[in-house]
Amino acid sequence: MSTAMNFGTKSFQPRPPDKGSFPLDHFGECKSFKEKFMKCLRDNNFENSLCRNESKEYLECRMDRQLMAQEPLEKLGFRDLIDGKPEAKDKC
Repeated sequence: MSTAMNFGTKSFQPRPPDKGSFPLDHFGECKSFKEKFMKCLRDNNFENSLCRNESKEYLECRMDRQLMAQEPLEKLGFRDLIDGKPEAKDKC
């Protein structure tokens, strides 16, 4: 008979992912920004490129309230909204 106990094995230590996981907004601190973004998506047939300003505002709210890690907006793809000029896109 063998037992299910393995005393020599290491216990698994879970580690959260670096990106993609952040606390829920339990207190609704950014709810108005989320609702504005969702309304924009619905009004624009879920074409997210038309709601980039709302998305940027929502992410800024989350970062300001420590609901996600601070990231430069340029790194999140909002450089054109910060500089005031559209990003150049390759036309192939």
